Amino acid sequence: MIPQLFVEKIDLGDGRSITIETGRLAKQADGSVVVRMGDTMILATAVSARTSNPGVDFLPLTVDYREKFAAAGRFPGGFFKREARPSDSEVLTMRLVDRVLRPLFPDDYHAETQVMIQLMSHDEEVMPDALAGLAASAALAVSDIPFYNLISEVRVARIDGKLVINPSRAELEKSDIDMMIGASMDSVAMVEGEMKEISEAEMIEAIKFAHEAIKVQIQAQLRLQAAFGKKEIRTYEGEKENEEIYKKVKAAAYDKIYAIAKVGSAKHERGAAFAEVKEEVKALFTEEELAADGDLVSKYFYKTNKEAVRNVVLELGVRLDGRKTTDIRPIWCETDYLPRVHGSSLFTRGETQALATVTLGTSREANQIDSPSEQGEEKFYLHYNFPPFSTGEAKPLRGTSRREVGHGNLAQRALKNMIPADCPYTIRIVSEVLESNGSSSMATVCAGTMALMDAGVQMVKPVSGIAMGLITDGEKFAVLSDILGDEDHLGDMDFKVTGTADGITACQMDIKIDGLRYDIMEQALAQARDGRLHILGKLTDTIAAPRADVKAHAPKIITRTIPGNFIGALIGPGGKVIQELQKATGTTIVINEVDEQGVIEILGTDPAGIEAVLAKIKSITFKPQMGEAYEVKVIKMLDFGAVVEYTAAPGNEVLLHVSELAWERTENVTDVVNMGDVFEVKYLGVDPKTKKEKVSRKALLQRPPREEKKE
Repeated sequence: MIPQLFVEKIDLGDGRSITIETGRLAKQADGSVVVRMGDTMILATAVSARTSNPGVDFLPLTVDYREKFAAAGRFPGGFFKREARPSDSEVLTMRLVDRVLRPLFPDDYHAETQVMIQLMSHDEEVMPDALAGLAASAALAVSDIPFYNLISEVRVARIDGKLVINPSRAELEKSDIDMMIGASMDSVAMVEGEMKEISEAEMIEAIKFAHEAIKVQIQAQLRLQAAFGKKEIRTYEGEKENEEIYKKVKAAAYDKIYAIAKVGSAKHERGAAFAEVKEEVKALFTEEELAADGDLVSKYFYKTNKEAVRNVVLELGVRLDGRKTTDIRPIWCETDYLPRVHGSSLFTRGETQALATVTLGTSREANQIDSPSEQGEEKFYLHYNFPPFSTGEAKPLRGTSRREVGHGNLAQRALKNMIPADCPYTIRIVSEVLESNGSSSMATVCAGTMALMDAGVQMVKPVSGIAMGLITDGEKFAVLSDILGDEDHLGDMDFKVTGTADGITACQMDIKIDGLRYDIMEQALAQARDGRLHILGKLTDTIAAPRADVKAHAPKIITRTIPGNFIGALIGPGGKVIQELQKATGTTIVINEVDEQGVIEILGTDPAGIEAVLAKIKSITFKPQMGEAYEVKVIKMLDFGAVVEYTAAPGNEVLLHVSELAWERTENVTDVVNMGDVFEVKYLGVDPKTKKEKVSRKALLQRPPREEKKE
């Protein structure tokens, strides 16, 4: 018997629609749905353990998103024909969903929870990542897992001035906005995207437009939930609480923490002071009490710490390091720090430091993208590394984390549109975070800008970035510029904004509270612009404009285009010509065929080597014109003429027949020319008899007068 299927439809208002269905697939999961738009189909499941692990004081949530190659009718690339570790694009989609879901579970729910999302069928006209948040929330909606505030996510683009929800990839290419917005019915929870220098007002307009579309999608989930039969939310054992211990901890710690917070201090000094207060609080309890309720003492100390620090900001306008809410930490910068890289810079802001390097290469070094939903390449990409020593910790290294992928992607999107379209290089930036106390991703953007200019990349405009925070008690609020790590943890918002002097290029926002007002968001954006411009001034004070050329030890790249029929001659049989040319000139030569033309990239550090390659290309593609005169050099003597080489195209040889040497009868070739002689000849085209090219020396000489016949 086929199970009953429950379906809800979402009308996007332009002839497109999304359907959500449940009741047929993956019925042993706590909740499962299939979301479909066009021929793209996504299966999302939600499962949560019935009990929590003892000692776990957080939500162990795993959001997993995978794209199956079969969904696009393709085989996985590589030797093993099976999907393996997630790609960067899959990781980024996981993060987009996780960041919206995680804050909306009950604070005291600590059961192991998995939300798994799979692309099962792919339509080229539908980008699946824009449906992942809707699918995840809908799976939770039809489950009994405690998740009360349904959400959805949409992509918003602006094409020819018109805002569009969930555009196709082809449409997105024409857009000046690419933003993903996640929200509940009442509040925007997450924003991430890239823009082409838009204003703050335009960004707010796009967010509001997306939020209205999200509300429609949440209403569809509620209808599906009601039709399916809303399950009774499971009971669970919440966190252990003890009001007496809380009052005792707060009474002992609040005033001391408040006093430390309002003075202003450095990270390690402040941490040591807070740790000392915590030890004093623990000393108020017996060993037996700590053995039984030590976790509660720590929990309530953190709660008290958070409350005191937030109140210092709201009541006094003073932050943990002594700054006012709009102050930016001291900044110092340096370029050309590493002598042998192609470009480098150091950016230090307070206790955050990033060292960025730039490497220049040919199209051969482009980052290849091969996933079920996207194929292509990136000629500009950025990698971000966050080692444990940057926070003074010793932790095991377990490969690139999701956080590193996400932060690197944000910085890459911030800078990518400022790389000129005619830049011939493939560019890789690597950001090494050496110190971290607040927004190392924004430090990466700043360091990346300076490293690009140091490398001689002719950026359209320099880019800077800033992280904004928020502390609010529901009535009073404070927007914080250039937040510390502690302000991120204790605050209600992390809002990163990057841009040029003329507009925003990328953003990432995470909201930890319900009901963020748009007027607060507008203030945060305005304050961010002031801070961004201040930081931009520091960057341009260090390096005002891109260097005129790449460095002496960095490779220069020259591009040339030749007719497609000459590609084979340049490569040679088995690649012999191009391999020998690269070896002789110390260059790297890459040939790509585009629209029946050969696009040649020549990369090298020695100008003479590059010139030699250009000369060879000129020689191979040289084609003399009928009736034109060309300088030649004799390279071989024959009984019936001389083999000459065009001096403008070494290697291009042609026979100068003895009959074309001079007007007078020539018995011996050596009577007129010898080895090494240089002179001009006229090109006469292809001889119809011999089918070979013909040149003449005598055609450029004055013809002697004919002798009159004697009677």
